[in-house]
Amino acid sequence: MAENEAIKWYVVHTYSGYENKVKVNLEKAVENNGMQDKIVDVRIPLEEVVEIKNNKRRTVQRKLLPGYVMVKMEMTNETWFVVRNTRGVTGFVGAGNKPTPLSETDFANVFDPAPQTQLDIHVGDEVRILTGLFENFTGRVTEINEAEQRVKVVVPMLKRETDVELAYDEVIRAE
Repeated sequence: MAENEAIKWYVVHTYSGYENKVKVNLEKAVENNGMQDKIVDVRIPLEEVVEIKNNKRRTVQRKLLPGYVMVKMEMTNETWFVVRNTRGVTGFVGAGNKPTPLSETDFANVFDPAPQTQLDIHVGDEVRILTGLFENFTGRVTEINEAEQRVKVVVPMLKRETDVELAYDEVIRAE
């Protein structure tokens, strides 16, 4: 079955913190009204973030766009009414009263972001290097580059200090 060309992704604005409730309520409304062929998918944009706290790595999901839900639907008066009158929805994103569909490129950018790692190490902290030539050496963090997810560490070696640039997952806080 070929997908309907009129079905596109739309961004729906919700009360912040109500994204999950809006998703559930909208899915129930679609089922109750028999609109599964017109409103085909509802998603909350999430990103996986690796947090490193107290030298423990854990992956958490975080809302990428708090206050927004993505809806894949055919825009008709009936579908607009169902979505717009779902509890927690404040409106569609678009110019004036006309909802603007997302392009496939924009949709892909929202749902395929690069994974991020958050580090609880700060400039000046003592760290232990886990891999490579300087494995098990300790040093002091002098710079953190969040965009590239790298840290610069000064390692004392042979009565000199050597700068070493490492990835986030190559260091842990020294105990």
